[in-house]
Amino acid sequence: MHDDIPLTLGRVARVLGERIRPAIHPVALPLEVQWHELPGEPIAPAEAMGLDYTDYSVGTAWGAAWGTTWFHLRGTVPAAWAGKRVEALVDLGFDKNMTGFQCEGLVHRADGSTVKAINPRNQWIPVADTAAGDEKVDYFIEAAANPVLLDYHPFLPTREGDIQTSSSRRLYTTARMDLAIFEPEVHELSLDLEVLLELQAELPAGPRRMRILQAMDNALDVLDLQRITETAPAARAELAGVLATRADESAHRISAVGHSHIDSAWLWPVRETIRKVARTSASMVEMLDDDEDFLYGMSSAQQYAWLKEHRPEVYVRVKKAVASGRFLPLGGMWVESDTVMPSGESMVRQFYYGQRFFREEFGITCAGVWLPDSFGYSPALPQLMKRAGFEWFFTQKISWNQQNTFPHHTFNWEGIDGSRVFSHFPSMDTYNSQLSGEEVARASRQFRESRHATGSIAPVGWGDGGGGTTREMTGKARRLADLEGSAKVKWEHPDEFFRRAKTELANPPVWVGELYLELHRATLTSQHRTKQGNRRTEQLLVEAELWAATAAVYSGFEYPHEEIDALWKQVLLHQFHDILPGTSIAWVHREVVVEYARISRAAEAIIAAAQGALVGAGETPIALNAAPFPRSGIRTGAGVPAAELAPAGDTVSATESEEGFVLSNGLVTIVISRRGLVTSAIENATGRETIAVGTEANLLQLHQDFPNKWDAWDVDRYYRNQVTDLRELDSITLSTDADGTARVVLERSFSASTVRQELTLSPGSRVLQIEQVTDWHETEKFLKVSFPLDIRAEHVIAETQFGHHKRVTHVNTSWEAAKFETSMHRFVLAEEPGFGAALVNDSIYGFDVTRDSTDSGVMTNVRLSLLRAPRFPDPETDQGLQTHRYGLVIGADIASATEAGALLNSAERTLTGAHGFDPLVTVEGAGIVLSSVKLAGDKSGDLVVRVYESLGRRATGTVNIHHPVASASAITLLEDDIEGDGGIAEHTNGTVKISLTAFEVRTLRFSLSR
Repeated sequence: MHDDIPLTLGRVARVLGERIRPAIHPVALPLEVQWHELPGEPIAPAEAMGLDYTDYSVGTAWGAAWGTTWFHLRGTVPAAWAGKRVEALVDLGFDKNMTGFQCEGLVHRADGSTVKAINPRNQWIPVADTAAGDEKVDYFIEAAANPVLLDYHPFLPTREGDIQTSSSRRLYTTARMDLAIFEPEVHELSLDLEVLLELQAELPAGPRRMRILQAMDNALDVLDLQRITETAPAARAELAGVLATRADESAHRISAVGHSHIDSAWLWPVRETIRKVARTSASMVEMLDDDEDFLYGMSSAQQYAWLKEHRPEVYVRVKKAVASGRFLPLGGMWVESDTVMPSGESMVRQFYYGQRFFREEFGITCAGVWLPDSFGYSPALPQLMKRAGFEWFFTQKISWNQQNTFPHHTFNWEGIDGSRVFSHFPSMDTYNSQLSGEEVARASRQFRESRHATGSIAPVGWGDGGGGTTREMTGKARRLADLEGSAKVKWEHPDEFFRRAKTELANPPVWVGELYLELHRATLTSQHRTKQGNRRTEQLLVEAELWAATAAVYSGFEYPHEEIDALWKQVLLHQFHDILPGTSIAWVHREVVVEYARISRAAEAIIAAAQGALVGAGETPIALNAAPFPRSGIRTGAGVPAAELAPAGDTVSATESEEGFVLSNGLVTIVISRRGLVTSAIENATGRETIAVGTEANLLQLHQDFPNKWDAWDVDRYYRNQVTDLRELDSITLSTDADGTARVVLERSFSASTVRQELTLSPGSRVLQIEQVTDWHETEKFLKVSFPLDIRAEHVIAETQFGHHKRVTHVNTSWEAAKFETSMHRFVLAEEPGFGAALVNDSIYGFDVTRDSTDSGVMTNVRLSLLRAPRFPDPETDQGLQTHRYGLVIGADIASATEAGALLNSAERTLTGAHGFDPLVTVEGAGIVLSSVKLAGDKSGDLVVRVYESLGRRATGTVNIHHPVASASAITLLEDDIEGDGGIAEHTNGTVKISLTAFEVRTLRFSLSR
């Protein structure tokens, strides 16, 4: 036979697009429309419905950037439409390719109840399933004029990302606001043809494909293009046979779950996310009523909390749907956070507050962690998930790798302590599936565990900016449930998928260590103020809990449960994976910086009140230490009269010559050149040099930084090809403080920016500390500071949550070469047998390492990433004054690097009072670190203490409570009891003996005697 395939395909595509889809709503009448444009921020629906409205003509421009317009739509269903399904069709000026990224609206009835959202892929509003005729139509639409920022030419700098700089011109023009008849059979015919058209494109040449093509030709042969409504049933009958043919027994199984990954902030501010969540949730609960098989999943307790607070009318519907098992809370976290940069305590609180909300509101404890879009995953996570009671982990983002393809889809992920969590990546490579033929075929074709396992997950719906699942997607799912040539699609709770997958994969493959994303590496540096605020508030809240708990036990201080909870939740929100990584619009980061300042003030007030209760009224200077290591002889959580403190060590000797400055304190000797660069750093006891011969440390380096795309997210490897060493100096001075600290102060200017550095060496310290103030006015530049170390390190050791992990310094393989920008928390350590050096910091997360050849061998060059200047999505990223504090630890090992990093991040405090006090909690044992001390969240008054092993080896020791203890037990990170032997914690006079494995995190609960 002749090849008529192109003719058939062209015919189906044209008839479907030009005749069938338009005939789904064959008859329409315009509605009467009025409008009211708000002058400022959104208002409550009840208030909006009482506004004065004026007449509006469809086709009139509306909506300045970030503005809100309320439309009032009224009409009457014609008597002639009796018996028909009737819908309202509203096109606010939509672009179907910008779903979630442009204007959208939420529809309300006149009584204030919500109906559903409208967006580019969901423009219909239900009026009557079977019209009686003469029904009155009365709807209000809250329309949001969100500007398109990620446009067809993406990553262009724009001022539209902040309401303070956005334009006042109206962005959108309505296209229709009509009342229309909906023809169900025509709609179903369109889906029949769409599914078959997409399916045949994925099939090999053969009988199945040919029969689908012939069936589509047959259907169009009986379809009268002038009488589509009347002839659609006959056309569907011609397709029934090929749609009824069942899938192969071995066909891949897709566990579909309705989904709309709504970024808690990104190209819109938090206030708009609150409305996006309401819009999508309203649409999804409406869809649950329309399709009895459909399930919808939504993560992030914060988003449910927003609904409860701001849109209670939607929340009532959501809560009912959750109770029926159709609307699925997922993930058990407060938000879908970044997992690389938050501290260990922050990750614990993400789980704690997320699961607590779901339990209190819905009686549900989530079984898995749902993080489809975060930018890489810390190797500490498996243990934290297990100790919080999670059974599985889900993500998709690693499929974005630039260079290496991840080898598994279903596997065990092993963390730094050896804990393993059962994990799954969807082989469809998306968290915004449309259930297209190409996506469904890809899921089956790519699935790497097909020898043993039968299926994968598909999150289905428009996401990022919201929208969710559409009726077209649920219609496709019905057809793909059991269809020859396709994977089988079934709506299913992820818990069910993971239970089945665990049974099928009794011995799953294992991935050990971090899940490094080979993309978006610059998120470790962009928006430094945001990252600095995160680090500072994390530390302050842990400190506030310590002092408040100590004061509550010792002096009856009222522990501020609600205030601390509220502050933690705000910090956790800002750890969302488009906020903390610095990839949101200017509006988001402007508000975040203000919020961090508010949180800091509130935490400082709690600290001051608790400390005041501990020391009493008096004039004696009292020094207090909140760091998990002794400072100036003060133990953690203690207050000591300043007069009793032991001297720190010998006064620093500081000399000046033509060549530069020499600082020495008995432990180390440091040489700083006249250009402010460190040319030597010697450990006095061994004479060991830290700086590679002929090199200079503390060298600021400026790179051109213009990635191929994703400006705030990415740094591409070629950035290293252009570098300017900042050696020129404006001034340099040497001084000695009253406490014996030597201080070298220098200033540099370059391009449009200036830098001021203070290099200090204190008595008794091995740390050369550098405080830097940068007045940054660069464009598309990357600022780093280099420390070429005379150390032949096979790997570097970077702190992560509750421990550290190692990365090799060579690039033997493509996997290693891809890690040219990596993460740390408070320190990175390079060492060889017998000697090491560490770089510690108080607000830096990114660094790079290279192995460089010298005359004396191989050196390790460690560079900290300080500032960037991308122009999208915030054209003013990092502009203005920026502060950093970092230090070089000379003669370091893991223990000293851990201690130095912790001390740098915990502020020294002195206040006046009547007396000092002993710590409430102490720990003993090499490598055992006290992480947090707080009162239990259930307000019982019990004390919760968390410790971890920091050195990466087994440890034994004790946790000591310096107050009468009634009982002690081990608990989970959620502060739940542990059943069996794991929950036993015997104590003797408040002392519990503990034995920890490498990097183990242990949480203990103490019931105190009153």
